[in-house]
Formats: sequence, C-alpha cells, structure tokens
Amino acid sequence: MVDYIGELRKLIGTRPIIMCGANVILLNDQDQILLHHRIDRDWWGLPGGAMELGESLEQTACREVLEEVGLVCEDLKLFNVYSGERLYYKYPDGNEVYNVTATYLCNDYSGEIAVDLSEGRDARFFSLDKIPSNLSTTIKEIVEEFLLKYEDLKEQRII
Repeated sequence: MVDYIGELRKLIGTRPIIMCGANVILLNDQDQILLHHRIDRDWWGLPGGAMELGESLEQTACREVLEEVGLVCEDLKLFNVYSGERLYYKYPDGNEVYNVTATYLCNDYSGEIAVDLSEGRDARFFSLDKIPSNLSTTIKEIVEEFLLKYEDLKEQRII
C-alpha cells in the first residue's frame, strides 16, 4: 500500500494539511476501553490513523487497529466525526495536521493484543474510571464525550 501522507509530505514538506482518518473505541466484556501508548509522545490514545487512497473510513479503522494492536474488528458502529481547531496536531518532526477523524465503537473483535513496537509501547484495557491523564490532545475530547454518553449507549444497546 502506498503511504499517501508520506508521499504528500515529499511534495509539501511540513505545511499544515487536512488529514482524514479513523480510530476505534474498543470495549471488552468488563466495559473497559483499550488505549494505545504511542512512541512519538508519552501519550495514550485510541488505535487509529490516516486513511490511505481508496479506503473507506471503516477499512481505515479496521486496518489501523490490526496494525497497531493486532485485533480484528468484526463490527463497527459510528460514534462521531471530529474536526476543527481542537484536532490540530504538530508532530515531533514538525509536520502539521488538522485531523478529520471518524470514531467508531467496537465490542465485537477477535485476536490477542500484539503491539506494533514501531508505533506503540503498550496497549491495554482500562476501567472507565481509571483512564490515564496523559491522553493525546487529539483524543482527549473523544474519550471525554464517550464517557459522558456511555450509560446512554449501554441503555440503547449500541455497545
């Protein structure tokens, strides 16, 4: 697969771009959320990443979860789409992005957690009342909204 963002960066350098991607809130049967500890910063986040050419957002979400944490998503439910100033991010290498992120919910997955050490240090499930404070700046809003809506999502049998 062609690294679309990498190829684009060769042409434009570190200038800000709009980057479309997806991430997934994975829940286990103890109602814990999976977080991925990134290597580029000392932050926890959701497994996810940038869309490649020709992919759907759902395909992006599934591919990124498999690549980053080794799990296969069976069923995704759209939670929300995020964009705007709060999703601006400057990578340690200077690349700037304004993310447009589709977040999915998934409690139907298979496999064992296997972290890709080129992208992460760890991945594990956390109780909803014990979420680490060092969340990625672009993920914090998403996790906060999920926690606020969690009981309603359970009641509606969405998760």
